[in-house]
Amino acid sequence: MGGHYHGTPDKSQRRGIKSIAQGAMLSFSLLGLSFLAACTPPEAAPEIKVSPASYAMLPGWGEDGLEGVLPALLNSCKAIAKQANDAPIGPNALAGNASDWQAPCAAARQLPAGTSTATLKSFFERWFVPFQAEDMRGKTGLFTGYYEAELEASRKPDSLHKYPLYRAPKSPTTLTRAEIDAGGLRGQGLEFLWVKDPVDAFFLQIQGSGIVRLTDGSDIRVGYAGNNGHTFVAIGKLMIEEGIVDRQNASMQSIRAWLRANPAEAHVMMNRNPRFIFFHEIKENGPVGAMGVTLTAGRSLAVDPAFVPLGLPLWLDTTWPVSHGAIKKGAPLRRLMLAQDVGAAIKGPVRGDFFWGSGEDALTFAGAMKNPGQWFMLLPASVAARKTPQVVDIVGSLK
Repeated sequence: MGGHYHGTPDKSQRRGIKSIAQGAMLSFSLLGLSFLAACTPPEAAPEIKVSPASYAMLPGWGEDGLEGVLPALLNSCKAIAKQANDAPIGPNALAGNASDWQAPCAAARQLPAGTSTATLKSFFERWFVPFQAEDMRGKTGLFTGYYEAELEASRKPDSLHKYPLYRAPKSPTTLTRAEIDAGGLRGQGLEFLWVKDPVDAFFLQIQGSGIVRLTDGSDIRVGYAGNNGHTFVAIGKLMIEEGIVDRQNASMQSIRAWLRANPAEAHVMMNRNPRFIFFHEIKENGPVGAMGVTLTAGRSLAVDPAFVPLGLPLWLDTTWPVSHGAIKKGAPLRRLMLAQDVGAAIKGPVRGDFFWGSGEDALTFAGAMKNPGQWFMLLPASVAARKTPQVVDIVGSLK
């Protein structure tokens, strides 16, 4: 079951760093945010181990057609190019500085549209070096999915369209979802679209962006414009724990179906998540991720920026969440992705959220995805060359 809570780029703390000698193989660890555990003894703080690999170690490398990879990479390059040359890319400059991306990005810009798979494969093998990323606690990676919602709306309220989407208030608000639903922002002129289904509005907030079909026949795209500062509560988890939906069959679709079938209870359940998302109209041809670039269906991945540099190519090794044509559920899903988004629910060293695209077809995949897997980071060759000394970087939270 997907769990992205898109469009909530909460910033992580900076980390301190020290170096220690190590054996023949380079590896280094990144320490994530410490957290409170409900049990005793407390769980170890998350760390990621990143060690040298090779393209031969990437499961399925060479089988990916790489469709859509070049535009996605160029989007990453566009965002990184806006940074100062010495700007670190990722926590403690895991992916080097912005200057390390100038040569590979320049080479990528020289590739024409329609570049063959073989040429793209050679490009990555020339400019990027694989590193295996592992959770130091021994946990298997987890990959969920998200999508761009589609819903109907009107620019004015009427007997069918009663539920507003709000622009962000000029001054930050700490009103909860329940308080906003009860009219806490009424009279400020923040309502800019009105939808028919409150469940659709709720899921739009979870996904963070969507395509809106207006009653006049036109379409617009809306995106994340802020939040009310409250921590999100995953109502899907609550519904499983309380026996409302079955754990084995829980999905976005089953949760949405229950909410629609039980409107009175749904109102209470949705308000148990106090976090509220504000929107604005966007002009891009797709949803915009945390990097500020348009996401690419099937190629963009949301990650935890405490461990993974935004913009980075990642080789994903997981499984298909549902059957797709001749591909059966559980078959290997191995492809090159770009880390271009974040999410409030996407936390951990090997934790990703796969962007499937827009509409109900995308929901079919996103709603069912909760699959184990692993990934490899593809670091710029110049960065990899500097990591060859037999030194381990241990990165820990600043005290």
